Amino acid sequence: MPLSQEADAAPKSALKQAVFLHTGWRSAGTWVWSRLRALNTVTGFYEPLSNVLADLSKAEVAASRPTLTSGHPPLEAPYFDEYKPFLQEGVRGVTGYRKTFGIDRFGDVPDAEFPALAAYLRSLCEDAVRQGRVPVLKFCRSTGRLPWLRHAFADAMHVGVLRNPASQFASGWLLNQQWRNPFFVAAPFRVLGLNRTEPLVKHVIDVCDVKLPPAVPASDDAYAMACEQYARSAEGNNAYRAFVALWILGACRMGQGVDLLVDMDLPGQSRDYAASLRAGFEVQCGLSPDFSGARDLVEETRRSAARIGGIDGGATRAVHSAALKFLKAQGGVDAAFVERVREKMVLANELTAQWR
Repeated sequence: MPLSQEADAAPKSALKQAVFLHTGWRSAGTWVWSRLRALNTVTGFYEPLSNVLADLSKAEVAASRPTLTSGHPPLEAPYFDEYKPFLQEGVRGVTGYRKTFGIDRFGDVPDAEFPALAAYLRSLCEDAVRQGRVPVLKFCRSTGRLPWLRHAFADAMHVGVLRNPASQFASGWLLNQQWRNPFFVAAPFRVLGLNRTEPLVKHVIDVCDVKLPPAVPASDDAYAMACEQYARSAEGNNAYRAFVALWILGACRMGQGVDLLVDMDLPGQSRDYAASLRAGFEVQCGLSPDFSGARDLVEETRRSAARIGGIDGGATRAVHSAALKFLKAQGGVDAAFVERVREKMVLANELTAQWR
């Protein structure tokens, strides 16, 4: 049964027909996705909006596996294995994918590209459904468009994955510090910069006092390169402010409505919480993923504090406070969710206090 295009066209079914995981970079969203993908009734699409898919070939799929520095769990199949039916021999690129899909957007209404994006995602989902399987799509580039996707895919289960900003940032910062991989430091600058004309984004840039790269090159690709160069020598506190600005924008969208929130600070600390997540998926989509093997990600952040360099932990409290005030001022955000974010900022204050 195809996924609906409009909310009022959704099939009357007791269970959701697909799962959309809305995550952030280094949020442990890949681990959540891997637990669902491990089920024999699931077709798991990894990063359907990644620009890697624009140039992917069938021959390269087998090599798309976790690296030693990724921190990702072992996978039985390559990341992009499920895209093979959408790849043609001798032709690069996943059918239906456009590189313009790869930058998140934060407008109140869908942009001109969204119908093509929705059609592409629907084609992935419908292929899985025709085979009697549940499509599970894991995104790092969707939270800004979450309201658009909830409306277009009303019969999918939309899951927000939230990790405290200090732990999430530290994961990417250490990759740059130790392995000279600036991608995760550059990503917030890129997304914020390419959305800077949106009033909501401009507001959070000002509130968090983010200094963006000084110029906006003519193309998205050129700006991405400029941001990576900027990230290589970015002042650490500014990099953290940019990260928190993007983090709170994503949190704002999640707080305006998801079917389930996965708090990634908790599964490794509480078996009961891990079991409650499993039950949440069972009730809404009929899937029963096992989250009992989660690592204690908060404790890992505490142990890594001495390795974090170039950031004044004492200065992070101000941006945590500013971001929380920004969230409280937004309409349509659930009060319980605001309290959850407040707890995340308290935890982030504690974790960053040791950074130097």
